[in-house]
Amino acid sequence: MIDFSFAPEVETVRMKVREFMDTEVRPQWEAIDQKDRGEVVRAIVKLRGRARDHWKLWLPHMPCEWGGMGLGPTAMAAVSAEAAKVSIGPFVLNAQAPDEGNQHTLLHWATDEQKEKYLRPLCDGTARSCFAMTEPEVAGSDPTLIKTQAYQDGDEWVINGHKWFISGARGAQFALLVARTEDNPDMPQAANSCFIVDIPSEGFNIVRDVETMSGGHNHCEILLQDLRVPAKNMLGGRGQGHLLGQYRLGPARLAHCMRWIGQAEIALDMMVDRALQRYSHGSILAEKQGIQWLIADSSMELYQCKLMVLHAAYKIEQGQSFTSEVSMAKHFVANSLWRIIDRAIQVHGALGYSTDTPLAHMLQQARWSRFADGADEIHQMRIAQRTIAAFKDYGSTKAATGDLPL
Repeated sequence: MIDFSFAPEVETVRMKVREFMDTEVRPQWEAIDQKDRGEVVRAIVKLRGRARDHWKLWLPHMPCEWGGMGLGPTAMAAVSAEAAKVSIGPFVLNAQAPDEGNQHTLLHWATDEQKEKYLRPLCDGTARSCFAMTEPEVAGSDPTLIKTQAYQDGDEWVINGHKWFISGARGAQFALLVARTEDNPDMPQAANSCFIVDIPSEGFNIVRDVETMSGGHNHCEILLQDLRVPAKNMLGGRGQGHLLGQYRLGPARLAHCMRWIGQAEIALDMMVDRALQRYSHGSILAEKQGIQWLIADSSMELYQCKLMVLHAAYKIEQGQSFTSEVSMAKHFVANSLWRIIDRAIQVHGALGYSTDTPLAHMLQQARWSRFADGADEIHQMRIAQRTIAAFKDYGSTKAATGDLPL
């Protein structure tokens, strides 16, 4: 039997998250000046206290021994989709990018000493972090091209290079930084290593917050000039930076999809509400075929998004190979998010284009989803390669299309 329902305890948590977002987080978010970063931070800190002490909704993705709720990937799909219906929701639960991915990475790769120094405060909510891999000079979708160099000097590593779009760098207490340590590795994927870098550190220079089409959001450009890092701060083994990065990015891509589903559902709800309220040319918009098609297409896409995310999460939870499913989900959900919000704006007309509703800002934010954590075209290339390989190996593409019992 295939059961598409959540276990009762997961459904209880999901509804608890929804109630918290509806009764406390959304009202607080809508009451403040969302462009005032200081005011936003103060609101998040206040709500985090409520999440942790009153609602017992804290660090849902981490094990109980680290202060978390011990939820697996499928349960996190439920929690993340609900929390992301308010833009600060994941931050309030301490389940936001990039900290969520860094927490998983440190839990898996860090030494006991590193865990106590870096993972513990991250889980307690007293520290923030960033993941420094992307560089402006080389394609971000191909980490084997990284130019940032690190060489060993006694008990330290000296790092020089250039990073950018490092989310959360301003205000972070440490970075997980990927740099090239091997000149002639046996394979390109073994050239990089990962280091834990304390912030601030001499030589770790934040140049600017890169301004985007939706404003500044703490995506920083960083110049590394003779940055010295203790050898004990290498995370994982030498030459394992690429392996570590892929371990981090696989589930992180799916976590983004979970949050995007929450945003897409808000956009669809707004689209239908507007169609039921707006009267034009003899009837409400909801009775017009052109509008019904926009609603229908969005409903079908959101349904597909949910199924893809739940199946990929299930495969992760079962210890099965999940790379292909996550790649397909990431591509499809990112594009659906864009289309659903765009249709909602169309149904709202000039109001949707204005900033009187959240839709305009949601669309600006949604645009980055199609290249973050792997551009659309990279995912399409990998999906095609896996599909061709499956046919060559098995005479069928079944293994590349979810390997479902159909």
